[in-house]
Amino acid sequence: MKIRALTLSLVSVATLAGAVPPAANAQGLRAAGVPQAPRLSSPSVTLPAPGAGTVTRSADFIVAVVNSEPITNNDVQIRMERTRAQMEAQGVRLPPQDVLAKEALERLIMDKILLQNAKEMGLKVDSYAVSQAVKSVAQQNKLSEEDMYRRLAADGISKEQFREELRNQMLVQRLRERDVDARVKVSEFDIDQYLREQRSASAGAAAANADINLGHILIAVPEGASNELIEAQREKAKKLMAEIRSGKDFFAAARESSDAADASQGGLMGLRSVDRYPELFVQATQKAAIGSLVGPVQSPAGFHILKVVDRTLSGVPSVAVQSHVRHILLRIGAQLSEEQAAQRLEDYRSRIASGQATFEALAREYSQDGSAQGGGDLGWAGPGRYVPEFEQVVESLQPGQISQPILSRFGMHLIQLIDRREVKLSQREQREMVRDLVREKKLDEAYVHWQQEARAQAYVEYREPPQ
Repeated sequence: MKIRALTLSLVSVATLAGAVPPAANAQGLRAAGVPQAPRLSSPSVTLPAPGAGTVTRSADFIVAVVNSEPITNNDVQIRMERTRAQMEAQGVRLPPQDVLAKEALERLIMDKILLQNAKEMGLKVDSYAVSQAVKSVAQQNKLSEEDMYRRLAADGISKEQFREELRNQMLVQRLRERDVDARVKVSEFDIDQYLREQRSASAGAAAANADINLGHILIAVPEGASNELIEAQREKAKKLMAEIRSGKDFFAAARESSDAADASQGGLMGLRSVDRYPELFVQATQKAAIGSLVGPVQSPAGFHILKVVDRTLSGVPSVAVQSHVRHILLRIGAQLSEEQAAQRLEDYRSRIASGQATFEALAREYSQDGSAQGGGDLGWAGPGRYVPEFEQVVESLQPGQISQPILSRFGMHLIQLIDRREVKLSQREQREMVRDLVREKKLDEAYVHWQQEARAQAYVEYREPPQ
C-alpha cells in the first residue's frame, strides 16, 4: 500500500508528547474550566512515499532573514516538495509554483519565529519525549523504527534531522499550550449560545445536514492490484463484517484490522458535519440507523466497513463510547527526570505482569495525584475528558491491557484500560462535550491571533525570491 506523504503538523505532534505541566492538580484529565489544546479525531504523522523527498537543489542562497536567522532557497524547496507530495497523496489539486513557493516561505518564517520564542522562554524537550514521539510515528505507519529510518534515509532525511524536526515542533506546541491555552475560557453562557445557534440552524434543516459520527474500518487495496488481490481483500472485508455482526466488537476489530489512519482510535472518525465526510460515506450511511453497520463499500483505496455511531441535528452527540481507566502518575522535576520516571513505571509494569503486585496497590503507594487513594481509578470518561496525549493511549488499549510509560503535560503515566462501553449521554455530559467543542473553536481562533501577534513582533527581511 502506498505510504502517505510526510506530515509533521504542529497539532499532530501535540498528541505525541506532553507540554509544560501546570501547577494545578493533574490526573491526565481536563480540569473543569481549564482549557487544553484541541483534540484531533485521528492524529496522523506519516512518512513520505518513496522518492517524495528527493529535491534537485541549485546553488543555495538566502531568501529571508528572521530575527537574524536565515532561511535559504533550499529550505523552501524542501518544504515545497513535502507539501507537493502530501497534496498529491491526498488527491488535492496543486496551486501554481509561485503560490506554492510563497506559502512554503511564509510557513517557514512562522515556524522559525515560534521556535525562537520557545527557546527564548527556556522551554525544552528531553530526548525521552522525542524518542516516544518517534516510536508513535513508526507505529502510526505500521513500521519498525529501523524500517522507518531506512525509508526516511532513502528520501534524504537523516535520523538526526527527523528527531530534530520532531523536537522543534514539540517545543512550539509547548509554547502554544503555555501562551494560548490560558487565554481561552468557556462559560456556561458560551455553551447556551452554542446550543441556541445549533437549534436555530437545524430547525429547518433536513436530516441530510445532520452531524454524524462514523466508525470506519479500511481493508486497503494497493495501487495497481490484480483482480485476484482485489477479490481477496473484498472477501477479507466481508468476513470481518460477518464477525462484527456475530458479536465481535467493532472498535476492537478496527484496531486489529483496519489500514486507515484512525485505526488506533478504534476507527472513530468523530462527530462532524456531513460535508466533512467523504461523499461515498455519506451516501452509504444516510438512511442507516444509529448503531447499524454498512458495507463493505468499495473506493479506490479499498473496502470500507462503516458503523453509524451517532447522528444529531443539534451538533451534540446523544451517545458516546466511554472508557474506564486507572493510572499511576509520577511528576517530572528536579528530583526525577523523564527517563528515571519511565524506568520506575516499567518496573511497576513488570511487577504487575509477574503477579508480584497489583496495579491498585502500586497506585496507592506511588501515584502522585488525587486518584492514588482509589488505586488510580479515574472512573468512566467519554471523548475529550482526557488531554490528547493521554487519550490517544487510552483509545489504543484493549480492556485489561496496561500501557507502556507515557509522557503527558502532567508527568509520566502508566495506564490500564479496565473496560469500555457505549452509553447514552446525560444532559450534563452533553453540555461537557459542548464545552469541548466550543473550546476547540475558541482555541483555533486564539491560535490564529497568537500567530499574528508573534509575526508582527518579529523582524523579517525578505531577500531574493525562492527559485
